[in-house]
Amino acid sequence: MKLSDFDYQLPKQLIAQKPISPRDSSRLMVLNRKLKKIEHKHFYDIAGYLTKGDILVLNNTKVFPARLIGRRKNTGGKVEVFLLKITKSKIKRTKQEPKLKIKKEEFWEALIGNRRKKIGQIIEFGRGLKCEIVKQIDEAVWLVRFNKSGNVLEKSIDKLGQVPTPPYIKIQDTCLPAGTATNPSTGSRAYRQETNKSQIQNFKFQKLKNDYQTVYAKYRGSVAAPTAGFHFTKPLINKLKKQGVQFEYITLHVGFGTFEPVKVSNIKNHTMHSEFAVIDSQTAIRLNQAKKEGRRIIAVGTTTVRVLEAFSQEFQDTRNKQSAFAEASSSAKATADRPADRQETNKSQKSNYKLKAQKKWVNIFIYPGYQFKFVDTLITNFHLPKSTLLMLVSAFASASANATADKKAPADKSAFAGHQFVFKAYQSAVRKKYRFYSFGDSMFVV
Repeated sequence: MKLSDFDYQLPKQLIAQKPISPRDSSRLMVLNRKLKKIEHKHFYDIAGYLTKGDILVLNNTKVFPARLIGRRKNTGGKVEVFLLKITKSKIKRTKQEPKLKIKKEEFWEALIGNRRKKIGQIIEFGRGLKCEIVKQIDEAVWLVRFNKSGNVLEKSIDKLGQVPTPPYIKIQDTCLPAGTATNPSTGSRAYRQETNKSQIQNFKFQKLKNDYQTVYAKYRGSVAAPTAGFHFTKPLINKLKKQGVQFEYITLHVGFGTFEPVKVSNIKNHTMHSEFAVIDSQTAIRLNQAKKEGRRIIAVGTTTVRVLEAFSQEFQDTRNKQSAFAEASSSAKATADRPADRQETNKSQKSNYKLKAQKKWVNIFIYPGYQFKFVDTLITNFHLPKSTLLMLVSAFASASANATADKKAPADKSAFAGHQFVFKAYQSAVRKKYRFYSFGDSMFVV
């Protein structure tokens, strides 16, 4: 398929600039792949589509304020440093390089937004934090060495850094919350205005840090949030747990590549960026058991899909026929016990794949034609045109077409049918004025 196949027109006013409150009152579009049916609900209605035994798998990564604004030590020129990932690189100094007084150092790969950057340059951020440019890795990425490390550096970044939200999210003008002290009688009028402006700016950035995070975020490491999880509130999570829905967590630290556009016309030639992912042993055991029992695996977000699919490995069923028949009968009984109108959409596809607990870098690229191994159902947002996320959603919609279409039908025809269904849904979302992208509304593909 071509990149142009994933393009669509979106009115700018439909790009959500902030999350709705409460978060679970966002709108929810439900897509039934088998029936090719579209329903319009709210996210809190998702409880009606879930039953006891369903598994929700969420990405518990935590966004950190990766954008640092500093100044060159020698000239005072403004420099933006966008942190990508920590690295264990060790670089020997040359006699020409200026030296930072460092007791413990830490190396990071970063993007540096200044045309005058060069090796040996020192950038100061305030609060005693500095970094030194030590190496150019490629056209865009540089290696920098900080004069702090570990928890000390982490706290400095939290104090000084800004949340690296997508470029389509603009920081809104706002007022300070009631009760904020601004010292109106202190200093000159210009000083008071500057102080008030600074306080408002700090308040806006702090609010953004809170908004651009899931309520279950745990492990720090992402430069972008797994936004499908924004719709979950703590009360909704508790309600679903009481309903018998099981929650499991994986970790994928979203990298800067999530902001990068696809630049090739033939999508098969696109190279996916790598991101670090983890599934621990106990989570893998529980998910494999659930899959074995025929329970539905529901991925919350495209990052979760990519981890589950990348960590799935094929295995051979060596059980004797009698035990296999007993398990099949048990699974059939469990399905029969469900309400009749839920039996089809709540059924997990049998799989010859198991998850392997591990830590590794993931660069799986999922587009129409991909055969899903582990994921049965998907919760996701409405994504940018021509993005790999939209391609993944189209692939997932195609998966049902592959399963239900005539076996003689060409695979590319099935993939096209799923892709068309997704774009029909997007057209409907535009007509009904759904909110799009990170802070926007959601889609439940069953």
